[in-house]
Amino acid sequence: MVRDFPLGADPAAARRRIEALEAVLERSIQIPGTRQRVGLDALVGLVPVAGDVVSAALGLYLVWEARRLGMPKWKVARMMLNVGLDAAFGSIPLAGDLFDFVFRSNSMNLAIARPHLDRHHPATRVIDG
Repeated sequence: MVRDFPLGADPAAARRRIEALEAVLERSIQIPGTRQRVGLDALVGLVPVAGDVVSAALGLYLVWEARRLGMPKWKVARMMLNVGLDAAFGSIPLAGDLFDFVFRSNSMNLAIARPHLDRHHPATRVIDG
């Protein structure tokens, strides 16, 4: 059950938005000389207060999209807990910046959302290649 929204009620479009947002937030930039990838979540988190607020807002958007696609409330609660932990620990000066590089709440939330999408919206599946 997808609720109407101007971005499109199509579950496939919502899945593309969720997966694209996760990629940008968690693994869009490769650290030179390593295989380690980071995203805007970790980089924006370097900006005190405002960075953590923006990062949490983008993470909550991913949760909102999942809920709009009919995700059960208990899974939405798990996703919100991930965003909350990321925001809480990420806001600690210096240690929080290191935490943001390790704790990838958006990737965890995508891992929670994918099985629901695969089961309840099978036409949205994409073959990874």
